[in-house]
Amino acid sequence: MTERAAVAERPLAPTATRGTAVLALGLLRTARPRQWVKNVLVVAAPAAAGELFTAHALARLGLVFVLFTACASAVYLINDARDVTADRAHPVKRHRPVAAGQVPVTVAYTAGGVLAVLAPAAAVQLCSPLTAALLSAYVAMQLAYCVSLKHVLVVDLVVVTTGFLMRAMAGGLALGIPLSRWFLITTGFGALFMVSAKRYSEAVRMAGRGGETRALLTEYTTGYLRFVWQLAAGVSVLGYCLWALEDGGAPGQGLLPWRQLSMAAYILAVLRYAVFADRGTAGEPEDVVLHDRALAVIGLVWLAMYGLAVANW
Repeated sequence: MTERAAVAERPLAPTATRGTAVLALGLLRTARPRQWVKNVLVVAAPAAAGELFTAHALARLGLVFVLFTACASAVYLINDARDVTADRAHPVKRHRPVAAGQVPVTVAYTAGGVLAVLAPAAAVQLCSPLTAALLSAYVAMQLAYCVSLKHVLVVDLVVVTTGFLMRAMAGGLALGIPLSRWFLITTGFGALFMVSAKRYSEAVRMAGRGGETRALLTEYTTGYLRFVWQLAAGVSVLGYCLWALEDGGAPGQGLLPWRQLSMAAYILAVLRYAVFADRGTAGEPEDVVLHDRALAVIGLVWLAMYGLAVANW
């Protein structure tokens, strides 16, 4: 009997360990690691200012990336905990860890709340008060989006776009780099272009059953969403061209006018991306870029020209 009791007790430790591992994996999946690539945008402002490749800048930007990722993860955790009932009735979302019971609702709320508080608090100590304020504003805005703003026409597009813009601003604020008006215009409307193109693609694919994916999708017409992404693309291109042509004749601009030459690559990239938007196949921006070789090459050419322009080669 003693041996049987000992044998019966042995699986308990592995089972407990396995349960902890399942919970940890569920929390990680709920934090959406696939979406973390968006936070690479924190390098945008330092790269635009030519202050990216220094040890101080790289260390600080790595920290900002981690803090922004923590804030975004906090929003995902709280959102999934809040929407658990609706997600369980959804054919796809019911497989999310919280909806599937892999992560208890209280644990998701707690983990999300802890990250939402700790990330801005850490930013105050390790970065700057402005960075902390930006992170706090991001969390507040995204939680408001989860609760109500995603049900408000046009505002939902603005909130998602602003989230991308905040990512692009975060690195500059952490390093004390002034954010130029052309940077904000080009980045903001470039983000709106991709966000509205994605919405348009969803509306085209889900015609007649848009409510299954987004609550507001049936409220938008494809004509309106097409107008938004076309307008945003035009303003983004205009802002970039005004930056490229500013001080175009100034001395010491490099061997070639890289700023002006980079306009061609930027416009070509927007036009190529618009092909997918027009077809209704513009999903996640990173998927569009990574799955289209021509667009990826155009992007690399633009990066090279932009880098040469910033470096005044």
